Amino acid sequence: MAELSDQLLMWTILGYALAMLGYAAEYAFSSNGVVARVAAAPRRELVTASVGGGPERVHDPLWDDPDGLSSPVADVGTAPSPAGGKGQRAAIFGKIGVALTAVAALAHGGALVTRGLAAERVPWGNMYEFVLAACFVGIVSWLVMLALRPAVRLLGLFVALAQVLLLGFALLVLHTQVAPLAPALNSYWLKIHVSAAALSSGILLMAFIPSALFLARDGWDRGKRSFPYTLGRRLPAADSLERLAFRVTVFGFPIWTFAIICGAIWAEAAWGRYWGWDPKETWSFISWVIYAGYLHARATPSVRRTTATWIGVLAWATMVINLYVINFVAVGMHSYAGVE
Repeated sequence: MAELSDQLLMWTILGYALAMLGYAAEYAFSSNGVVARVAAAPRRELVTASVGGGPERVHDPLWDDPDGLSSPVADVGTAPSPAGGKGQRAAIFGKIGVALTAVAALAHGGALVTRGLAAERVPWGNMYEFVLAACFVGIVSWLVMLALRPAVRLLGLFVALAQVLLLGFALLVLHTQVAPLAPALNSYWLKIHVSAAALSSGILLMAFIPSALFLARDGWDRGKRSFPYTLGRRLPAADSLERLAFRVTVFGFPIWTFAIICGAIWAEAAWGRYWGWDPKETWSFISWVIYAGYLHARATPSVRRTTATWIGVLAWATMVINLYVINFVAVGMHSYAGVE
């Protein structure tokens, strides 16, 4: 089972890589296609003057349309693009990318299940397994987002890229042989605390991607033409990306809060104290504070959306530090990564 899990993970990475190529083809060649027309529509129609003189939101295909891709150019007062057929053909590559993502996600889930069967426990008892579980949550979240709003498909290139990088690093650097749990982890709290941490980490990864892309798109709209702002040229409207990042963060943040609370309860049961400023505990708290700061900034009208989004990106950076850096450079009560 352990060998099968490793093989399934290799097929998973290959599947995400092929999906990335499909998304990349749509991203590169659909500048006049349906997806790009929808991406441009919110910029032309998103805001208009209200009776009182203030801004009023009118229509955003990414959120208002049932399928997110149905709004023709004629709906926003322009003529259909003569290159629409080319865009439709390019969209086929995006749909192929979605299909490959779904197949790879099945293999990804199989890698987790077979790893758990081989270890006869939940498959998130070390750093390697945790990354696999968090990435699986992330890709499932992405597929759910696609089902609800197909217009976000143009972000698939960056989602698949993140999966390839994270899982490739896990396989090449973090991989460990199947082994029993460390005695301190042999508790029912593992199923609660670590499950919530993996769940929230995967969801917040899906918030980080549109956050970073919002900054690229916003910079492009402001006339910046250097990399990485050039990535924003074919992305959906900046406002749509920012709202998507915010909504996903709002969903993931309470789960992260629950994970920290459960960790404190588990710490009291295992070590006789709720909080000891262990490196993992400290960085978990830092991430929580910064995400709370992001939500507060996002709810404050005087704070620019760009500023709030930078806070959200910083929050994800602290999550990465907590997951990778701390496990390698710090020794504490949470040193169960299974890697040297």
